Amino acid sequence: MSEGNQQLSAKPSNPEILERTLEDALRQIKRPASGLLLGGISAGLNLSFGALFMGIVLTFSIGFPSPLIKQFVLANASVIGFIIVVMGQSELFTAHSTMGILPVVDQRATLGELGRQWGLVYAGNMIGCIIFAALIGVLGPALNVVTPEAFGKLANALLPFSGLTIFLSAIVAGWLMGMVVWLVSASRYKMGQFLIIWLLTMAIGFGPFHHCILGTTEVLSAMFLGENIAVSSLFHFLAWTTLGNIVGGSVFVALLNYGQSAKAGNPKNVDIAGE
Repeated sequence: MSEGNQQLSAKPSNPEILERTLEDALRQIKRPASGLLLGGISAGLNLSFGALFMGIVLTFSIGFPSPLIKQFVLANASVIGFIIVVMGQSELFTAHSTMGILPVVDQRATLGELGRQWGLVYAGNMIGCIIFAALIGVLGPALNVVTPEAFGKLANALLPFSGLTIFLSAIVAGWLMGMVVWLVSASRYKMGQFLIIWLLTMAIGFGPFHHCILGTTEVLSAMFLGENIAVSSLFHFLAWTTLGNIVGGSVFVALLNYGQSAKAGNPKNVDIAGE
């Protein structure tokens, strides 16, 4: 060690990570309406690949050694859609429910701008889900890669619960999705981002916890394939899941992380006296 004091370079601090995250969120909330809507449609379409591959797994499987193995395999199938959407940076509502609120809390954007962003992205996601579910309903049986029973099982893993249960489950899913967005934003390395997306979104599918976009494709696909699912059940699922996802992402991730980052202060460099 050289003589004198050695100054340790600090890692990026919480306020630095927060500022970078805020800048990304502000760019998104200021995007043109057409860009948000088209990006939302793209995200709804791409995330739906996860539902398709879960249906394919259930169709071709002849049984699983245990429920644990079944959930693990289905969870890994669902990850495909999340990886495409997050790495491709398209507009996913459960990502914007975390990031979009930050510029409002920091007084760089208004509630009106937040509502505009959420509304356009959510509408785009729903359009993408409807289109992809219709595609599954037509193409799946024609290619013999999905059956109505497979998507019936997926839908029935989400629907037959009380509003409170769906709401709490959706909070967990929104919380996990919010952590994906926050940690990916803080990470500079693609491999690290990939692992974050894979691990945390696999946890959503492993539950399976209620995710308003992926779950919509699962339920709509079952309906298009002729499964006996009431429209009221779809809206019951969608209302409570959407609300829970918003609370999980915005409260348990965005607001808490904003608060602790804003109060953390900038760490000072540490000097170590040389021998």
